[in-house]
Amino acid sequence: MYSFGVMKGKLLETRYLKSLISVVDCGSIADAARIEYVTAAAIGQRVQALERELGFALLTRTGYTAMPTEACLSLLPRMRRLVSDASLLQYDTDLDGLSGTLRIGAISTVLTGMLPRVLKELTSKAPNARPTIVPGSSLSLFESLQAGKLDAAVVVAPPFPLPKTLRASTLRREPLVLITDKTKRGSAAELMATHPYIRYDPNVWGGRYPASFLADKKLEPTVLCDLDALEAIAMLVADGLGIGLVPEWTGIERFTNECRVRPIPGSRYEREIVLLTRIPEDRPNLLALLAQVLDNHTT
Repeated sequence: MYSFGVMKGKLLETRYLKSLISVVDCGSIADAARIEYVTAAAIGQRVQALERELGFALLTRTGYTAMPTEACLSLLPRMRRLVSDASLLQYDTDLDGLSGTLRIGAISTVLTGMLPRVLKELTSKAPNARPTIVPGSSLSLFESLQAGKLDAAVVVAPPFPLPKTLRASTLRREPLVLITDKTKRGSAAELMATHPYIRYDPNVWGGRYPASFLADKKLEPTVLCDLDALEAIAMLVADGLGIGLVPEWTGIERFTNECRVRPIPGSRYEREIVLLTRIPEDRPNLLALLAQVLDNHTT
């Protein structure tokens, strides 16, 4: 149990802050209690103790939901930092800096592609490290990293300039490919005009690359459905439900054995995969090792 600061003559405990943050992230006291492995009453008491010490409300409760007040939202970044700093105290005497939990966000194709080999090498080189893997979309992982919920994220490169608090390292570029079942023949334009298109969702960061290709070629295929799961697109194509335009991600061959895969020329259609980290980094040695291991497995 750690404590911080002195307010009104009392020490506030970081576990109280952690409980409040859980409520904010979960949207309810009951859900936060399940994550914290305590009772809802205990969570409520911790929040009330913080409110008494600070002198203002931190949550507004409506039915089963609990929402942060404006005052709570303004304090949230500092509270996350305090909780994070407290959790790192036990590793400050770690001579090589390769111990402890490392929270890594990863998109689905990274999870099924390069990450298993990366984790094997990482834990071999840093046996006292404890990687925690968080799946999600590029946008959700970007937001979690910004909020301090992650130490690193392997995502599609953001389609906007990074804030000064984050840095990006390019891991690989994935060329666009057209996938069809093995019975289909013809050019990309012919196939797009005559077969349903299983579309990589253009509203997600990676989906902008095939959308750019279609716009440049003035192709308007009939969309069967939108998906952000590339593995699912490949499986639907293999079953003969349509055709797809996807990046050639690491491990794509496991999902396209029953498909014909044709390259789409043009570097502007390549999906860029990056490692995002915060500035400054809480675990610089572990993150440097993670970057090195990722680089070993991105070819």
